[in-house]
Amino acid sequence: MISKHRLKRTVKFYETDAAGIVHFSWFNRYMEEAEHALWRAAGVSIAGGASRNIGWPRVAAAFEFHKPLRFEDEFEVRIRIDAIGDKSITYACVLVKDGARVANGSMTIACVERLPDGTIRSRPIPAEIAELFEAAPPSDDEP
Repeated sequence: MISKHRLKRTVKFYETDAAGIVHFSWFNRYMEEAEHALWRAAGVSIAGGASRNIGWPRVAAAFEFHKPLRFEDEFEVRIRIDAIGDKSITYACVLVKDGARVANGSMTIACVERLPDGTIRSRPIPAEIAELFEAAPPSDDEP
């Protein structure tokens, strides 16, 4: 079972704003990149298969910013599963540069199924996916 993952990243020019720092909207993207890497590390894709008809919409996301990131800064995105329920997964995330916390955040995703009429409804996380993941308590170097 997997509960956390680390992703190394470099800030791209197009991720910065007129002040020369990473635009706040990119932090959610960084967290999502780490989430997808976590799923790949577990041997699956969050996109699932077309026949699965399951999706993972984001139902909550938040970030708290401590230091700026700038063009070409190298940093690490550390993500862990904070909680896994019957129908949702909550992640905790921290971005670290040179050993210092840049930002910390959280995101909750819900398991849904797509219905024939195009709507979605929540559903339990399939057992074959739930058994791949587990929640992990925070540690000194994790969110």
